[in-house]
Amino acid sequence: MGDPYILMLVALAVLAIVDLVVGVSNDAVNFLNSAIGSKAISVRNIMIIASLGVFIGAITSSGMMEVARKGIFNPSMFMFQDIMIIFMAVMITDILLLDVFNSLGMPTSTTVSIVFELLGAAVCISLIKISTNDTQTFSDLWNYINHETATKIILGILLSVVVAFSVGAIVQFVSRIIYSFNFDKRPTYISALFGGFAITAITYFIIIKGMKGTPFYKDVKFLIEGNTILIIAGSFVVWAIVSQILIQAFKINILKLIIGIGTFSLAMAFSGNDLVNFVGVPIAAWNSYEAWSISGVSADAFSMGVLAKKVPSNVWLLLLAGAIMVVTLWTSSKAKNVIKTGIDLSRQGEGHEKFKPNPLSRVTVRLAMTINAGIRFVIPKPTLAFIDSKFTKPVIALPKDKTYELPAFDMVRAAVNLIVAGILISIATSMKLPLSTTYVTFMVAMGTSLADRAWGRESAVYRVAGVLNVIGGWFLTAITAFLAAALVAYLISYDMVMIPILLALVTFLIGRNTLIHRRKKKEEQQQVYIERAELITINGVIEESADHISSVANRVNKLYTNVVDDLAKHDLNKLRKTDKHVGKLNDEIDSLKDGVFYFIKSLDETSVQASRFYIMVLGYLQDVAQSISYISRASYKHVNNNHKNLKKVQLNDLKQIDEELSALLLKVADVFEKRTFDNLGEILIEKQALFTNVTTSIEKQVARIRTDETSPKNTTLYFSLLLETKDLISGLMNLLNTYEEFYLSTKQND
Repeated sequence: MGDPYILMLVALAVLAIVDLVVGVSNDAVNFLNSAIGSKAISVRNIMIIASLGVFIGAITSSGMMEVARKGIFNPSMFMFQDIMIIFMAVMITDILLLDVFNSLGMPTSTTVSIVFELLGAAVCISLIKISTNDTQTFSDLWNYINHETATKIILGILLSVVVAFSVGAIVQFVSRIIYSFNFDKRPTYISALFGGFAITAITYFIIIKGMKGTPFYKDVKFLIEGNTILIIAGSFVVWAIVSQILIQAFKINILKLIIGIGTFSLAMAFSGNDLVNFVGVPIAAWNSYEAWSISGVSADAFSMGVLAKKVPSNVWLLLLAGAIMVVTLWTSSKAKNVIKTGIDLSRQGEGHEKFKPNPLSRVTVRLAMTINAGIRFVIPKPTLAFIDSKFTKPVIALPKDKTYELPAFDMVRAAVNLIVAGILISIATSMKLPLSTTYVTFMVAMGTSLADRAWGRESAVYRVAGVLNVIGGWFLTAITAFLAAALVAYLISYDMVMIPILLALVTFLIGRNTLIHRRKKKEEQQQVYIERAELITINGVIEESADHISSVANRVNKLYTNVVDDLAKHDLNKLRKTDKHVGKLNDEIDSLKDGVFYFIKSLDETSVQASRFYIMVLGYLQDVAQSISYISRASYKHVNNNHKNLKKVQLNDLKQIDEELSALLLKVADVFEKRTFDNLGEILIEKQALFTNVTTSIEKQVARIRTDETSPKNTTLYFSLLLETKDLISGLMNLLNTYEEFYLSTKQND
């Protein structure tokens, strides 16, 4: 009888390990962003500090395990069989959901996902039990669900968004007024007092409050309770003195020390709060199995009221979980992807924006600008001048080749991020509330970046769009988690054979997402203009633009051939895929154009000729990309509207043009790949034959219309393809002409 449940426990244990890996990939952003973004400490040392914090924090999470056992539902209302179905559904759903978000590079909340998965699966099983019981109605659902605690947890999570953003903004504003951006020139006692406050807050809330959830708290309880004010005041004095000594005697940058301690404490708080999200359910399942296996009662008749009692967690299991989290932290490429999103949205300077503006972000920015104008009208001008002076950023004289190696934000903001987020999370942990660490750390970072005037007129609309996208993703997480877990629970309750089927599906989808993620990483072209390690010479402009042209020629060649072939077969799915690839090409060229400012700034001399040449090259590349985009879209629209296929003679003409264009594009790609620019003249001569062929095809179609052509839609598409092909060839030839002229003039000057 116990065999199927033993197998379920084994499956849950494996799922817990996978969930730890997937979950840490998502949540590493929570405690690494500030330290990595400020570049206060080397990445290697940051990882070591964070790893120690995660490992030690795992021990403090034991008190949080009760959330998985009784926080969302009333265990006494469920039988052992029901509980195992709920737990199985939760773990399967959680892994799939988090892996999807990680692959997209979007930070989502593991707390929200686990809470709503537990809620969704429990509601589903409750409704099934109610439907089979003639004495119960839908209103009895509240007897099954621990709605008071669940509501408290959900409201706490939502409230944390507002609190974290507001507190982060206020603390950062005050800190900047005290420190300004010239914090190196401030008196040492200010840094000592700041250090005293920061380290006191961290040690009290993270260590003392965090100990409440551990078995060790009872040994020091008598020293802590009733002495709060004395402990805080004493700690502040001691740490302020220690900070002053470290600054004066040892010349230690106290902000770096705070960032190091803050990273450790936030990693510890994360592990203490969020470990329940990954292993709480499997541990609760193990506790359930232990109670049922010695009862001698059948699985569908044994009440799980035992879960309502306090059960001590196995410290060794928690340490093992901590070790898995640490290994993941060092090895996950998806974690790096999520961290980049958080840093991009909070960085101080301008640069490539990941998110596109939307109507809501535009309205929000306009509203904020109006409110800001109103505030500035009310506040006296001397006060405004004083505040503005504190936010004036110093001009840093760096060699030109180091311009883009500046940190995303300074150490003052990094320290505030860590202090505020750590305090808020540890307060929730001490209250045994599974607060969303993602919500808190992300919104604190957004609040501090807003208060620090990091969102200027050039970037605000993009940053706000990014924040709205991430927050929207959190709400999507909640809805998806609830519905998906309910569906999985229903399938498992319908037939246990669904468990191996669902596990196979999990394995397939995670493997598929991993392969897609790896392919994306290979395809990603680094934005050279943002992270340029050397100056760009005239030859560098030629080299870099040659790479772009070679790549575009190869891709346009393939895309044009695909469109012609897919149009001939009337294959809608392949045309749709081709159109997506065309969209990617256009986006990449747009990104290059967005980076023109940074590219030109990186030139080793004020060369108007090189700058003009690079701008023209990108313009012609965009013309070519827009032509292939129109060709692809028109073909897709024609087939999607179920219009007649092109006639055989039309397709033959297109195929002939495709073959000639393909030969031309291959030569272009080869010239630019091998840098044999002296051969450009030959290609320019060959273009006339292709032009003539396209013109002849147009004339043939005109003749056909007068004799036997009967389809106006086919004629419209055919003419559109031919005319746009002419534009494509013209754009390409203009590009080659410009390149040849620039190359020859450069060669002559050399």
